[in-house]
Amino acid sequence: MRGLVPGTVHLAQGHEGVAVGAHAALEAEDWVVCTYRGHHHSLARGMGLEPLFAEIMGRTTGACRGMGGSSYVTDFSLGMLGSPAIIGAAVPLGAGAAMSAKLLGQNRISVTFFGDGACNIGAFHEALNMAQLWKVPGVFVIENNQYGEYTPYRKSTALVADIANRGDAYGMANTVVDGQDAVAVYEVVAEARARAIAGEGPTLIEAKTYRYRGHSRTDPGTYRPDGELDAWKARDPIDILGARLEEAGILSTAERDFLWEEVQAMVDEASDRAETGAWPSLEEAESYVLAD
Repeated sequence: MRGLVPGTVHLAQGHEGVAVGAHAALEAEDWVVCTYRGHHHSLARGMGLEPLFAEIMGRTTGACRGMGGSSYVTDFSLGMLGSPAIIGAAVPLGAGAAMSAKLLGQNRISVTFFGDGACNIGAFHEALNMAQLWKVPGVFVIENNQYGEYTPYRKSTALVADIANRGDAYGMANTVVDGQDAVAVYEVVAEARARAIAGEGPTLIEAKTYRYRGHSRTDPGTYRPDGELDAWKARDPIDILGARLEEAGILSTAERDFLWEEVQAMVDEASDRAETGAWPSLEEAESYVLAD
């Protein structure tokens, strides 16, 4: 509302369990492909707070020097190959990356994140068919946040049970996981990665989660039934992980509260610093149009 972010923005509050759990199961050499709703993946993969904020604000201190903006945050040094804004476009990109790892004999996998809406796009089916046919070392993660833009996924997606079951049509291993539970996500992604590295082919994972905000900045989310948002917030992924850590004796309530305040201060400071970054010049913008 202060005009710091040019263009629209797609937020991922509520998806934290998927990103934290999945990326904890990956290795540094693995490749990651996500979508325009990918800020949580950037952070979980290891991107700094200030470069992320600065990129969202379009400043030269951003991860892509302000050239990507909110929807195209990426960093090749972290194995992040891109965040396509075309629905479903991430799936063939991830399959291709995994195929290249197989052809080159590299001990790495590709993990692709996309939404429930992408599962009705032709590229999803084409890419899954090729990935399974060629037994690529890939993991495909559906972040099912219950809505494709403004439409509940069950009103647009023909189902037998779960979206992940579509992997059965290609003989692809598939499973459903509680996307609000980071530890549960970690376990299924770690297992899928082990299968991929062992040459047993790809896995399709459906992580059931929820986005707290509307589809984009201008969406108030009024199409959601009364009480639905509150019900999902009662199973917040950060609270679930915190409770797990407390139960295991790893983190006390006091330590958890201190950690929350410390992280909030880090976020505020990084955001404030990002605001001071310079805007890219026209000449700089033009320099990224073609490769040297």
